[in-house]
Amino acid sequence: MRRLHSNQLLELWPLMRGNIKIGTRGSKLALWQAEWVRSAIEGLGTHTCELVIIKTKGDKILDVPLAQVGGKGLFVKEIEEALLDGRIDLAVHSMKDMPSGIPGGLCIGAVPEREDPRDVLISKQGRPFSDLPKNARIGTSSLRRAAQLRHARPDIVILPLRGNLDTRLRKLESEDMDAVVLAAAGMRRLGLEERITEYLNEHIMLPAVGQGALCIEIRTDDPDIGPVISKLDHPRTRAVVMGERGFLNHLEGGCQVPIAAHGKIEEHTFTLRGLVAEIDGSTLIQKSLSGPASESEKIGIALGERLLSMGAGEILENMKDKG
Repeated sequence: MRRLHSNQLLELWPLMRGNIKIGTRGSKLALWQAEWVRSAIEGLGTHTCELVIIKTKGDKILDVPLAQVGGKGLFVKEIEEALLDGRIDLAVHSMKDMPSGIPGGLCIGAVPEREDPRDVLISKQGRPFSDLPKNARIGTSSLRRAAQLRHARPDIVILPLRGNLDTRLRKLESEDMDAVVLAAAGMRRLGLEERITEYLNEHIMLPAVGQGALCIEIRTDDPDIGPVISKLDHPRTRAVVMGERGFLNHLEGGCQVPIAAHGKIEEHTFTLRGLVAEIDGSTLIQKSLSGPASESEKIGIALGERLLSMGAGEILENMKDKG
């Protein structure tokens, strides 16, 4: 570790005297993510951290599909309130839980390197998706996943599935399901890779915006925390995620609409594939767009506009009318 000069130590002294409070949900996966951030910050050698567990509305309402009770904000609102009023110094979220809009006074301070963004199938008998029996029963409460599963195989029966990752895996065994679909990132982070039957190809299942990435949210007016957290940022991941979020923001989407996007950077070119679907999977509109990696967010917006012109606007309007 490099030695700090005396004047640098004086500048860091306020942070070295006390803990940085990290706000997080209390699920096993959320705690793993927050512990990773704590370890990364403490690895800088300038200060210590403590976790502050905050129960969100999404953690309390487990018997109703997210689309019926408010969507993505259910998992971040209470944590953002704690950040705004100073009870915590930063928040750790799964990026896919972040609504398209961020409250005034807050910003995304860092996006660490992304884990695998794909979805995975876990089936009772180890059968891949194409080999599941006719009218197979698959558990998911994600409209995005349900729409794409139905599009690929209209015979599939979707069963509601809420709860943390452990709960969902238990329900596969205890309830009348043939398989469940979950995020690869959570399975890998918790060391459950051996349970994965199949990594779903994005032509069958395009991931959620930001899936596999973490969001470290901070106050925009915090000159102490900002420079520290910036050291955890992975510029390539941030560029990709901002492109995906540009797409989501332009469509003003949330959990109430089946929207998916996955971006990647090869050399200096950013390519984004986006999708909007009817809930029943009958219509699925998708397109890809490429351009300079430095303009990923603009590309995301442009792709959103392209899908609107292809008929996605009508799907979104119908969803709003039903809501």
